[in-house]
Amino acid sequence: MAFNFSLPQNGHIAELLDPATDAAGRTGSYVTLKNCHKAWIVVHIQQGNAATIALSVNQASDVSGTGAKAITVATPIWSNLDTATNDTLTARTAAVSYTTDAGVKNKIVVFEISPADLDVANGFDCITVVTGASNAANVTQAMLYTYATRYQQATPPSNTVN
Repeated sequence: MAFNFSLPQNGHIAELLDPATDAAGRTGSYVTLKNCHKAWIVVHIQQGNAATIALSVNQASDVSGTGAKAITVATPIWSNLDTATNDTLTARTAAVSYTTDAGVKNKIVVFEISPADLDVANGFDCITVVTGASNAANVTQAMLYTYATRYQQATPPSNTVN
């Protein structure tokens, strides 16, 4: 029996960080989670220099980043620190941030975000990823995948509009 799920119809995909070098660190585009049940930030890293990369998640009250601050609830994190070797994601200790090792490898880091864990009492329903200062030889890119839009439809509402 086929599983009745379509990512474009039941979820949404948005780019938070376009692929670029990461010497000074970057803050991605903010997206809203008000129309979803769960979100995953997937960070791709092409590490060309043995400098670690700190990753964290910020929350804000709108997609322009108003009142941006770090999340405070530990979130599940997975990583693959050498994607050339295998495609296995290893569960890490739940936290509000993650720092890669210094290995010169291609990597994937995944943060699982529950919208209920944001500061909803103060109107925070938007998130992004933030990278720390690293090295110009390290390239980072991040995507957001959401699951189960609250109201299934052929064209789900945008995550980049409040």
